[in-house]
Amino acid sequence: MSSIGPRGRKIVGIAALGLILVAVTSIAWLLLARDPEIWAPDVAASPELIPRGEYLARAADCAACHSAPGRQSFAGGLAFKLPFGTIYSTNITPDRETGIGEWSDDDFVRALHRGIAKNGMYLYPAFPYTSFSAMSREDAVAIKAYLFSLPPVHAPPRPNTLSFPFNQRWTMAFWNLVFLDARRFRNDPHLTAEQNRGAYLATALGHCGECHTPRNLAFAMSPRRQFAGAMIDGWHAYDVSSDPDFGIGAWSDRQISDFLKTGHAEGRGSAAGPMGEAIADSLRYLTSSDAAALVGYLRTVKPQPDVPGIEVRLPRIDAAYAEEPGPEDHEDSLGRRLFEANCVGCHLWNGRGRQTGYAALLGSQAVNDPHGTNLVQALLAGADLRTVDPAAFMPAFGRGFTNTEIAAMANYLIHRFGGKAGHVTADQVRRSRQDRN
Repeated sequence: MSSIGPRGRKIVGIAALGLILVAVTSIAWLLLARDPEIWAPDVAASPELIPRGEYLARAADCAACHSAPGRQSFAGGLAFKLPFGTIYSTNITPDRETGIGEWSDDDFVRALHRGIAKNGMYLYPAFPYTSFSAMSREDAVAIKAYLFSLPPVHAPPRPNTLSFPFNQRWTMAFWNLVFLDARRFRNDPHLTAEQNRGAYLATALGHCGECHTPRNLAFAMSPRRQFAGAMIDGWHAYDVSSDPDFGIGAWSDRQISDFLKTGHAEGRGSAAGPMGEAIADSLRYLTSSDAAALVGYLRTVKPQPDVPGIEVRLPRIDAAYAEEPGPEDHEDSLGRRLFEANCVGCHLWNGRGRQTGYAALLGSQAVNDPHGTNLVQALLAGADLRTVDPAAFMPAFGRGFTNTEIAAMANYLIHRFGGKAGHVTADQVRRSRQDRN
């Protein structure tokens, strides 16, 4: 059996030493570059501070993660299913026993900037402190003032169910050493004031990258693949870089703004799933100037051409999208029959939608994905944006249809309105059902 000779061992040793030096240098840089915390007395809530905090809390989408079905808003208890177990969000109402009612401003800011709770316990990065670390202290204190103006809710935390060693919170101290860039937001001199505001909204306050940026093996966001798209709760959070084919580079400013504010963009489809929740709970409340700033910043995000994505182009409007079925639809396929019996009344044969633009399918990313990831999720669970528009609702088909029927319907929609061959299988639908439970 051959062995590595002296020269080979020397090369391996040099390579290992090089990797160690790179790791040590990176950690040292993160430690030296981090911003010091400014400890200060609590700021008294004022009539101006609380409304400002409410706006910022909505921009940060706090309610989405800290509100669970059957519980009051901000009382926590929402489950986050991870490959190594489940963790639950915490109560952030001002209840003194089960919430944050005993927290000082410094306690709250430290949680957002360093991921450490009042009692010194390390938080898991499902709470996006890796993004919130860039938030200004002033904004953090305003959010706390708003939360403390809410009625306290007594809601004890649900115990996490993580496997070893992930249930050892102290290990997060080492994770933070490597992956937490604890610095406040700094304006980029190459961007305009509006674009810098958009960058702050996207990266610090709104933490868009937590869903839209791929993660590495240690579950940290990959900084070199910003906004290139990722999977979240069984949904594909699409590429939102300026790439014209895989991202939103070909979208108009109006389309991006409309999508952020209403969950629908003409010719680009409608939001559902986690993105629909983000719009309903957060993005629709942005001021016009902040929405424009966010659009302006997204235009500057570099494309990710080396990252596999979903090519989304506006389909041709021709005979294939006429008011009636085309020649290729006369075959008696299961998908066609299901669409005709259950979907055409709202979506129409031409995919433009009857009662509302939210029902339009042309240009939708969901029907342009040959794997139908989000399309399957929407068919199983439905879509509900009625808090934004009373007509923005699609019922769930999960209980009434088999896995084979959902797959057939998805493949038909991808073929007819995306112009692609769908690859959805009954087994994929079955796994999607299981992930939802």
